[in-house]
Amino acid sequence: MLPFYVLIIAFILSGILIRLIHKSYKWTLAGKLALSFMLGFTALGHFLFSEGMRKMLPDFIPMKEGVIYLTGLIEFAAALGIHFKGFRKVTGWLLILFFVMILPANIKAAMDNLNYKTGNYDGPGLSYLWFRVPFQLLLMGWTYYFVIRNKG
Repeated sequence: MLPFYVLIIAFILSGILIRLIHKSYKWTLAGKLALSFMLGFTALGHFLFSEGMRKMLPDFIPMKEGVIYLTGLIEFAAALGIHFKGFRKVTGWLLILFFVMILPANIKAAMDNLNYKTGNYDGPGLSYLWFRVPFQLLLMGWTYYFVIRNKG
C-alpha cells in the first residue's frame, strides 16, 4: 500500500513544484516524476527486504537472490529511462511488461501469507490481492498514459 501513497503524494508534490517553477501545470512531467519516485522507492525494497522478496518467487526460479537484486536494478533503470526521450517509449512498454511479470510473485506472496518485509508468514494473505491487482492495473495505465501516450 505504501507504493500507492508514494505515487500519489509524489504526483501532487511534483505538480505543485512544477507549477511554482514553470508557472503552469505540466501533468505529464508530474506523472513521470511520481512514477520515478515510486519505482525508486520500490527498488530500494529489493535491497532492504531481499530475504522476504526472495520467498515471493516460485520454487522453479533459480538464483532467487540475484533475481531480486536484478529486478531492483531494473526498477532503478526504468525510473531514469522514462525521462530520456530516446528511451521513453521502449522503457514504458518494458515497464508494463515488468508489471505483468511481477504480479504472479505478488499473488504467491498473498497465497502464502508472506510478509516480504520480515520474511515471515504472517502477512495479510489473500485480502492483499484486493489492493495489489488493481494497483498493478493502475501502474500499467499510469505508465501508458504518462510515459507512452503523452509527449513531453
